[in-house]
Amino acid sequence: MRSLIKCGALHLLPCTHSTMSTSISQHCYFNTAFTFHHQRPISSKLHLPSFSLKTHSNSLTLRDTLKLGSLKEAFQSLKIIFFNDPFAIQFNLEEACSLLLQLSANENALLQGQQLHALLVKTYGLHCSVFLDTKLVHMYGKCGSFIDAQKLFDRMRERTIFTWNAMIGACISNGNYVGAVELYKEMRILGVPLDAFTFPLVLKACGTLNERSVGAEIHGMALKSGYGAVVFVCNALIAMYAKCLYLDRAIMLFDSMKEKEDPVSWNSIISSHVAAGLSLEALSLLRRMLEAGVSSNTYTFVAALQACENPSFISLGMEIHAFILKSNHCADVYVANALIAMYAKCGRVEDAKRAFKNMIGKDYISWNTLLSGLVQNDLYNDALKHFRDMQNSGQKPDQVSVLNMIAASGRLGNLLNGMEVHAYAIRHGMDSDLQIRNTMIDMYAKCCCVKYMSHVFENMHEKDLISWTTIIAGCAQNECHLRALDLFRKVQLEEMNVDPMMIGSILQACGLKSETIKEIHGYVLKRDLADTLLQNAIVNVYGEVGNVDYARSVFESIESKDIVSWTSMITGYIHNGLATEALELFYSLKETNIQPDSIALVSVLSAAATLSSLDKGKEIHGFLIRKGFFLEGPVASSLVDMYARCGTVENSRKIFNIVKQRDIILWTSMINANGMHGRGNEAIDLFKKMTNENVRPDHITFLALLYACSHSGLIAEGKRFFEIMKDEYHLEPWPEHYACLVDLLGRSNSLEEAYHFVRNMPIKPSAEIWCSLLGACRIHSNKEIGEAAAKNLLQMDTQNSGNYVLISNVFAADGRWDDVEEVRLRMKGNGLKKKPGCSWVEIENKIHTFMARDKSHPQSNDIYVKLAQFTKLLEEKGGYRAQTKFVFHNVSEEEKKQMLYGHSERLALGYGLLLTPKGTPIRIAKNLRICDDCHTFFKIAAEVSQRTLIVRDANRFHHFERGHCSCGNFW
Repeated sequence: MRSLIKCGALHLLPCTHSTMSTSISQHCYFNTAFTFHHQRPISSKLHLPSFSLKTHSNSLTLRDTLKLGSLKEAFQSLKIIFFNDPFAIQFNLEEACSLLLQLSANENALLQGQQLHALLVKTYGLHCSVFLDTKLVHMYGKCGSFIDAQKLFDRMRERTIFTWNAMIGACISNGNYVGAVELYKEMRILGVPLDAFTFPLVLKACGTLNERSVGAEIHGMALKSGYGAVVFVCNALIAMYAKCLYLDRAIMLFDSMKEKEDPVSWNSIISSHVAAGLSLEALSLLRRMLEAGVSSNTYTFVAALQACENPSFISLGMEIHAFILKSNHCADVYVANALIAMYAKCGRVEDAKRAFKNMIGKDYISWNTLLSGLVQNDLYNDALKHFRDMQNSGQKPDQVSVLNMIAASGRLGNLLNGMEVHAYAIRHGMDSDLQIRNTMIDMYAKCCCVKYMSHVFENMHEKDLISWTTIIAGCAQNECHLRALDLFRKVQLEEMNVDPMMIGSILQACGLKSETIKEIHGYVLKRDLADTLLQNAIVNVYGEVGNVDYARSVFESIESKDIVSWTSMITGYIHNGLATEALELFYSLKETNIQPDSIALVSVLSAAATLSSLDKGKEIHGFLIRKGFFLEGPVASSLVDMYARCGTVENSRKIFNIVKQRDIILWTSMINANGMHGRGNEAIDLFKKMTNENVRPDHITFLALLYACSHSGLIAEGKRFFEIMKDEYHLEPWPEHYACLVDLLGRSNSLEEAYHFVRNMPIKPSAEIWCSLLGACRIHSNKEIGEAAAKNLLQMDTQNSGNYVLISNVFAADGRWDDVEEVRLRMKGNGLKKKPGCSWVEIENKIHTFMARDKSHPQSNDIYVKLAQFTKLLEEKGGYRAQTKFVFHNVSEEEKKQMLYGHSERLALGYGLLLTPKGTPIRIAKNLRICDDCHTFFKIAAEVSQRTLIVRDANRFHHFERGHCSCGNFW
C-alpha cells in the first residue's frame, strides 16, 4: 500500500454518532461450514456437514459455545474436542475460526487473534481463503494492530469488497482517517464495486477530517450507485454534513427521506444539532419525533439530555428525565450517565448525585462523569471523597479519574493529596501520559511547589505547546518571572508555534516592567497573534503598570470588542485613579450591542464608589435590578461598599439584609462600611453575629474591625480583637494590623505604650507603622517620640510622598524650616512630588472636581464670591476664625489665611451652596485628610446653613450636623 496509509494516521476525535458499528460483521458469512485439522491439511473448499459433539465439560455444541460470546470458553471447548477425539472432527474449520476471530475482535483480544492466525498459517500456509484473510484484517484493525492489518491486506492476492471495507474500518478504528479516504479513492481507480457498507465508513472519515467536498462527492457516488436512499447511508451522510458544519445540507437530506420510522435517522439529525450547539432546535426535533410516533431508544435520550446541558434548559431536561422514568429507560447505564452529566453541567450537583446513587449498575464512565461534575462545580473536597468511594467500590480509577483528582488537588492547594495522586499515577503506569504530566505541572504550580513543578517538566520525554505554556504560567504565578522569560526564549529558539495562550501566560511574568510588556506586544504584532482574547490581556497589563495611553490605544484597535475588552479598559482607568474616565467609558458601552456582565458592573460600581457618586451608583444599581442580576456574591459586596463610600451606610445595611447567603466578603464589607462612618460598636455587633453564624473571619475581616475600633476610639475593644485574631483564630498579624493598633493607641494619646509596642514587635516595623505613630505625635504634640518616628521613617527611604509631607509638617509645626527644606529636597531627589489636594462634588448628576486654589471651573468667579460671603457669615454668626497654625508654609499670616480659604473641599462646598436648594445635603469627597481648620469650618457651616454636610476624606467619613461631626474630633 501507499506510504500515506503506512504513516498517515491522524489522531482525531471520533464521531459522536456512529451510523453503522457492525458494517463488516454484517457482511461476513458466519454460517459457513467449520473445519479444523490436526495432522494433515484439509482443503478450505471441502465442506463437511457439521454435527453436534458433546464435550466432557458440558452438553453444548461447539457452535453454541462460540455463540455464547465467551472467548475463553470457546477456546476451552476446542481444546477438549481436539484432545478427546482428534479424528472425529467433522465440523468446518472456517466457521470456527471465523467466529473465534469475531470474538477476538469484539473483546479486543489481540493475543488470541494472533494464535488463531498462526493456526491458519500452519494449516493453509500464508494465503488462506479471501474470507478468512478478510476476517483477520478486521480482527487486527479492531484490536489496534493496524500494521498487521496493513501487511496482511497488502499481500492478499485477491480482495473482495468486504476486504476493502475491513481495511477502511481498520484505518478508522486506529485514527488513520486520511488513509481511509485514500483507500476509497484507490477503490474507485481500480474499479472495485462499492456496496452500501462502504459509504458509512468513508463518510465518517470525511466528517472527522472536515472534508466537505470529498463527502459531497461520495454522496453523489452513493446516489449514482443506488445506495443513496438506504437508511443507514442517509444517516451517515447526515452525520458527515453536520460534522463539516454543513447543517443545512444535513437538514435538507433528513427532510427528503421518505422513510422516517427508523429512530436512528432521527437520532442522527438530533445529535447533529446538538453537536452544532443548536440545543433548542434539537429538542424541537425530539418533539417532532415523538409526535410522529417513532419509538425512542437509548441514543435518543442521550442526545436529548446532551441538548439540555445548559442551565437555561434545565426545566426541559427535568421533563425529559420524567419521560425516561415513565419509559423504563432509567436503568440504562448510558442514559443514567447522560443524566449525571446534564445535571452537573447545569450546576445541580445534588440531582446529579441522586441520579448516580439510583443507578443499579455503574461503569467507570458513571464514576468519572460525577467526578468531573464535582470538579467543574468547584466542589473539590467532595471530588476527593468521591474518588475514595470509587476506589473502595472496586472500580479502578482510569486516566480521566486521575486527571480530575490532580485538578481538584491543585485548586484546593492541597499539595499532600496532589502528591498522593501523583504516586498513584506512577504505580499504575499513567505518569508518562502527556496530559497527566501537563496537569501535574499545573497542580504543583497552584500548590506553590516550584521545585516539583520544574522536576515534572524537566523529566518529560515529550513536551507539547501546552507543556511549555503551563510551566511558563506556573513560573509567572509563583513570581519566578526571570525563569518564565527564560523558558519563553527557549520556546522561540526551538521555533515552536507560539499561540495567544502562551503569550497571555508570559504577560503575567512581566511584573511591573512596562518595557518588557512593550517587547511582548511588539512580538505579538510581528507574528500576527493578536486575537481579541490576547488584546484584552495586553490592555489589562498596560493598565496594571500605569501605562494608560498604551492601554487605550490597544483597546481602540480591537475590531471585535467583547465585554472583557470594555471591562479591562474600565479596570485600567480605575487602577490608575481615573474613575471619571471609567464611568464615561461605561456609559459609552450603552451605544453598543454588548451587554455588561456582573464583572463589568462590579468594576464600574468601584468607580462610582471612588468618586462618591451616589447618583451614578444608584443608576448602576437600577440597571442590575432591571437586567435580573442576583444580589449575591461580588455584586452584593460591591453595592454595600459603593453605598458606604457614597455616604449612605443605611442603604448598605438594606442591601446586606436582603442577601440570604452571606459570605465572608459581604460580612467584611458591611463591617468596614460601619467602620468608615465611625460606627465602631455596630461593626463589633456585626462581627459577633458573623461568628455566631459560623462564618470564620480572615485577615481582611480583622483589619476592617481594627479600623472601626481605631476610628471610634474603642481602645480596649481594639486591643482585645488583636489578641483574639492571634490566639483564637491563629492568624499571624500583617504589618497593616500592627499599624492599625499603633494608630488606635496613638489617637488615644497612649503614645508611650504605642512606642513601646512598635519597638517590641515580632516583625520589623513598616513605613505605615512609623507613619501612624508620627501622625499621632503631631496631633498630641509629642516631640520626643515624634522625632524618633520621623528618624526611622526617613531611614526607610520610602517612596510614598505622603510620608515625607507628614515629616515636613511635623518639622514646620515646630518652626524647623531648615529641616523642612531638607525633607523637601530629599523628596525632589527621589523624584517625588506632594500630592495636590483634590475634592469633588456631584451636582445634577455630574461630577465637578476642584484642586486647591483652583480657578479653572467655568463658574469659578461665582464660587469664590459665594464662598467669601459664606465665610463672612460664619465669622459673624458662628465665631469662625482661621487657624493659621495648620498652614505649614513659611509665609505671612494673610497668605496663610488665603491658603486655607482656597482648600479644595471649601471650593466644592461653595459650588454646592451655589447650585443646590437650601436644606439639601451636600456630599463632598477628598483625596487627602481634611485639615483641622476645614474640619472646624464645616462644623460651623453645617450649623449656620442648616444643612447636613458629608465629607469623605482619605481616612473616613465626616457627617457634619448641627455643629457636630460624627467622628467626635477623632480622625
